[in-house]
This record gives sequence, structure tokens and C-alpha cells, in this order.
Amino acid sequence: MATINAPASERRHLSDRRSATGSMHRARMNALDWVALVLLIVGGLNWGLVGLFNYDLVAALFGTQSALSRIVYVLVGLSALYSIYTSSKMASDKH
Repeated sequence: MATINAPASERRHLSDRRSATGSMHRARMNALDWVALVLLIVGGLNWGLVGLFNYDLVAALFGTQSALSRIVYVLVGLSALYSIYTSSKMASDKH
């Protein structure tokens, strides 16, 4: 057990314990991360419906090639690019 008058080699430091648990720290998701995640889920489900049943949910909701459906498609694509960026950034932080 460490005491106040123990030699420096026997003292336990809080900073040592903090650094050990600091590597297990998870990054929190911000609002942009959540929006990108939701849009990727919507896009993935839409592609699943297209592949399985030839049913485009976005087109059914907003109209075939309407301005609103094209905006949704563009936002899903931008979300994918953002997710590529954030995942590559997270991977480089671990090394």
C-alpha cells in the first residue's frame, strides 16, 4: 500500500490510472454524425427495398425524380462521403 512518505518508485499516481483508461475513451457523436447515420440507414433500407422488391421508397414518398427525392439521394451520398472521412480519421487516430 502506498504511503505519503513512500519512495517515488512505490507511489501510485492518479495520472497513471487515467492514462490507462484514457485509451478506452469513446468519441461522442455530434449532431452531424447522427444525421449522417440516419441518412445512411434510410439509404441502405431504400436500396434493400429496391433490390428485393423493385420498390423505391424515396420515389414513392417524394415522387420519381422530383426535386425533393433528388435532394434526399444527394444527402445520402454526402452522408456516405462524410462517413468515409470520419471512419478513416478514427482509424488513423488509433495508430
